[in-house]
Amino acid sequence: MTPLDEAGGPGPAVDPAVVGAYLDCLDRADQAGAVRLATGLLDAGASVADVLVDLVAEAQREVGRRWLTGRWSVPQEHAATHVSELVVAAVAVRAPGRSVRGRVVLACVEGEWHALPARIVAEVLRADGWEVTFLGASVPARHLVSYLHQTGPDAVLLSCLQSTRLVRAARMVEACHSAGVPVVAGGPGFGPDGRWAAAVGAAAWGGSARDAARLLRGPLAAAPAAPAPHDDEYVAVLRRRREIVRFALQATAPADEDADELADSVAHLVDALAAAIRVGDPRVLTDFLGWQSEVFSSHPDGRRLLAGVLDAGTTALAEHPRSGDYLRRARQALLGG
Repeated sequence: MTPLDEAGGPGPAVDPAVVGAYLDCLDRADQAGAVRLATGLLDAGASVADVLVDLVAEAQREVGRRWLTGRWSVPQEHAATHVSELVVAAVAVRAPGRSVRGRVVLACVEGEWHALPARIVAEVLRADGWEVTFLGASVPARHLVSYLHQTGPDAVLLSCLQSTRLVRAARMVEACHSAGVPVVAGGPGFGPDGRWAAAVGAAAWGGSARDAARLLRGPLAAAPAAPAPHDDEYVAVLRRRREIVRFALQATAPADEDADELADSVAHLVDALAAAIRVGDPRVLTDFLGWQSEVFSSHPDGRRLLAGVLDAGTTALAEHPRSGDYLRRARQALLGG
């Protein structure tokens, strides 16, 4: 099997029934059973990409859906993810890489702690003939740029699952540019179809490990200059993060048992607003709040709290016109007024 076949060739499809069996293993936290199932697919001729993308990653998406809809608890989700991490490690041992293409560095955006998707990309690329250094979760930009100057890789792959991290992603891309290294962005944090990747200066975006392998096989443009932000309003918003959280709590007066959760939600909302301003697209905020509204909807007073938070943010940021505009658009989209 050639590296191209390994990463993106037709290969044997993973039957949905096998994915279901794997999910059963995750539900029971059956580490041995999950590993046997994955390695058995390798023995039957499946590629590393087949196993890691079509089995493990597909199952993890379902794990996320079950957590989001309340079918699984946070501990269940964590236990399932740990089993999948062990499976990825077992597949990596069974399929040692062949370093014939070049060197790449893979990192998660600072503040992004979900490392499993990036680890899957790393192993698919290694199987496709790349020497891969995976720096792990939440990598500070200064650490990344120092490492790039020391090692001089061909490309950096940057993983971001949450759009609230786009400001930090932009800083990391800028750090890569300073080292003369192009960036391939990956993950839903860069928006549907990667719509915000170019806005932070990434050379390309891929939605899966197979996409990453395909993009790296083709020529990547020299690291482009990231589009300059319209202004530094997003910086001012982030600097007032704690103040906005306090103001929102005072304005909405949540019950004591809800205060901490609401404070966290407001803090993430501020991050989403800053990210929206940074890339010049209010959809970053509205998309984030669309997800948050599902959390608020489970609370009997959720609609009032959400409206109060958005109104408080608009008031607190009255001197920042785009912030107010984006918050009003989000309120209209979600609450109709």
